[in-house]
Amino acid sequence: MRELKSRGVGIIFVTHFLDQVYEISDRITVLRNGEFIGEYEAAALPRFELVSKMMGKALDEVSGIKKQQPRLQDTAAPVFEAVALSSAAGVKPFDFMIRKGEVNGFTGLLGSGRSESIRAIFAADKVTGGQVKINGKKVKISAPIHAMKQGIGYLPEDRKGDGIIADLSVRDNLILAYQVMKGFFKPFSRKQAEAFADEYIKRLNIKTASSNTPIKSLSGGNQQKVILARWLLMHPQYLILDEPTRGIDVGTKVEIQKLVLKLAEEGVSVTFISSEIEEMLRTCSRLIVMKDRAIVGELSGTNVTQSDVMRVIAGGGA
Repeated sequence: MRELKSRGVGIIFVTHFLDQVYEISDRITVLRNGEFIGEYEAAALPRFELVSKMMGKALDEVSGIKKQQPRLQDTAAPVFEAVALSSAAGVKPFDFMIRKGEVNGFTGLLGSGRSESIRAIFAADKVTGGQVKINGKKVKISAPIHAMKQGIGYLPEDRKGDGIIADLSVRDNLILAYQVMKGFFKPFSRKQAEAFADEYIKRLNIKTASSNTPIKSLSGGNQQKVILARWLLMHPQYLILDEPTRGIDVGTKVEIQKLVLKLAEEGVSVTFISSEIEEMLRTCSRLIVMKDRAIVGELSGTNVTQSDVMRVIAGGGA
């Protein structure tokens, strides 16, 4: 892009990553809800001010997520425990535990095995070894339906490929997991399904013309909210979120982060994965660091930094 710029080529660059915006752009044009908000010199526009213009909210509201310190629930009982868990996706046997009301995360470079590890927890990939306990009791989870019956929900990394059913309505996508648990030969009444959909559309502020709108017509952020609503409808005790904020606007990212912390306050255990390490540092009280599909360290506390994470990945120890 810089080489093209040096040749006099004009470039319009669209991205959700603000680091990239400031790295490459001379001017920033802000659009919100289909309306032109303004055009600004990148060097003269502080990042928080840009975010507030994108969201249409005051700076203190945007920064509110940083003021909420996730609390590590040291005394809470473990909700999920795994010993020597492995899968056909090449995950090396690992031990893992999460407590009631805790938000933790798997972090590491691309290809480190973070997504494969949590897919093993949900049995989205074939489990090849290990033991699992739910609330201190040994259970067998060899398929996603077993995980669901144990109160585990999973938002996958690939929203379009594994999350939504594009041609179905918002309503049908939202009630899908609940219908699976109920059994497809015992369908909801239309009235009950619409009541569920309307409740969570309002609760998560999902922008859609109606619950009957095909989900493929929604923005990426609103599609992600529908998948979140699908699992919230199940009232899970343990929720796994793999890249829940990837490819969505800044405002929705903040909404999802605040929702995660609120769920933890209500006692739900959450595993949160994001490619943006700063997002994980804001949200998680404990980080499990991965490299070459194996756990290489664990970090916790309010003073964990991006440098600490990179040091563990590089082999400096936790």
